[in-house]
Amino acid sequence: MENMKTKRIIGLMSGTSCDSIDAGLCEVTPDLKVKLIKGINHPYPDKIRDMIFKAFRGEINIKELCQLNFAIGHCFADAANILIKEFGKPDLISSHGQTVYHYPYDETLDGIKIKSTLQIGENSVISHDTDCVVVSNFREKDIANNGQGAPLVCFADSIWFKNSLVQNIGGISNVTVVSDDCETFGFDNACGNIMIDYCMNKFFNKKYDKDGEIAKLGTVSDAWLNELLSDEYYYKKPPKTTGREYFNKEYIEKFLQTAPKKKEDIIVTLTCLTAKSIALSYERFIYPVTKPEKVIIGGGGAYNKTMMNMLKSFLPDDIKLFSHEDFGISNNFKEVMAFALLGYCYLYNIPNNVPSCTGADKKVVLGKMVAD
Repeated sequence: MENMKTKRIIGLMSGTSCDSIDAGLCEVTPDLKVKLIKGINHPYPDKIRDMIFKAFRGEINIKELCQLNFAIGHCFADAANILIKEFGKPDLISSHGQTVYHYPYDETLDGIKIKSTLQIGENSVISHDTDCVVVSNFREKDIANNGQGAPLVCFADSIWFKNSLVQNIGGISNVTVVSDDCETFGFDNACGNIMIDYCMNKFFNKKYDKDGEIAKLGTVSDAWLNELLSDEYYYKKPPKTTGREYFNKEYIEKFLQTAPKKKEDIIVTLTCLTAKSIALSYERFIYPVTKPEKVIIGGGGAYNKTMMNMLKSFLPDDIKLFSHEDFGISNNFKEVMAFALLGYCYLYNIPNNVPSCTGADKKVVLGKMVAD
């Protein structure tokens, strides 16, 4: 495309774990390569974070949701302004927002489609507080075109990697299949760290299991693991996506009724669940199509040594495990870089969804822009 120029873009992202706002100043070039100049993890204020989790659980009213949308916008702007203070004003801010509900199901109400998604963090607030152009709301147009609005990072994976399974393990685990044998496709394997984090908070008063140290102290309950793996989501064929709406408090508490008594056994079994569900999804949906040479791991789960050892043991010996860092891409800020790329593509009217991943009818340009 003519007249495309290198742009400095701040990507903003907060995932299902909601542990912080990830902000990264990126340089995006016309060949769609992205270089991270600097990334930061900007914590939410405690009361805002508490309200986000209440929103996840459906425990806030419409007034509070309205207020939270603007409050998160201010928080995202605060994160961006840290980078702006150090590096100056970027050409663009590209914000994923904070997902509070994702409903990618083909259902109707009085004959009207109600498939939907909701990311909050008002982009007009971000634009005002930073004096920058902001692109946001990437998922909606994919859903409007009969997709699931996720996974969107597949677009970046298809450009940055070759003949690989690109596996993210955040709150939800998701994979992109990039192969010469088939069209790029991807899907959410299932829950990643959500259930582990919930039980770490419930039983150990910690946000997560750092390095998998608690899991290392337990013994996997095979009976409980098999019960967890009986869930229908694991058998559902792609394209498919899921979220905290499915793996919610009620879901977790239901399974905890039959959990082992020792708390460390609960954590290690849930850690095994994440690793095993990833491996099983490869066996069911990927190996029949292509035989990958390598798996490239990113997200918070990449730092969980116990989980990584389990995943390696579940995969064929000839598949090698790598980190995103091995390819010059930050484990911590990969999604920030991906959304910087999506914002760049919006700027130049380049289709930036992958229908074979999301199930959309066609390629479209995702995003909405606001300038203060």
